[in-house]
Amino acid sequence: MTATERSLPEPEPWLAAVVSSVASDAHTWNLVFLQLLLEELGCRVRNLGPCVPARELVAECHREPPDLVVLSSVNGHGYRDGLAAVRAVRSEPGLTTVPLVIGGKLGVAGRVDSAGREALIAAGADAVFEDGIDAITSFYQFVRSLPERATT
Repeated sequence: MTATERSLPEPEPWLAAVVSSVASDAHTWNLVFLQLLLEELGCRVRNLGPCVPARELVAECHREPPDLVVLSSVNGHGYRDGLAAVRAVRSEPGLTTVPLVIGGKLGVAGRVDSAGREALIAAGADAVFEDGIDAITSFYQFVRSLPERATT
């Protein structure tokens, strides 16, 4: 590394993201994976961790408004708890237009049916990414399509 390289400032993150699990999900590896992926894309990430109640997610989004909210679940209850979280975020002034996505194992059988996906979208999720390699690719493309500093 040269002296010039050392003196260059770090680039400003182009997107502030909140990563969170749903209230009933204690898994963390999925959250770490998403945090690393988002950081690789140049995002500044606040990882709220596992078992986040909807009211805490909303409070954190008000404390430091994000440009993107990412909900993840791998315990199979992501649909039920995710629906509550999406509704809670979307019911709050100032959070109605923040891009919000949910993904992972959303049903106890792994995937949620089309009615479940439609309910999440109707509640305010901008996208639903179900478990699998295609979901990772689609999520990556979704994030890259977001405008710089979407909500500021």
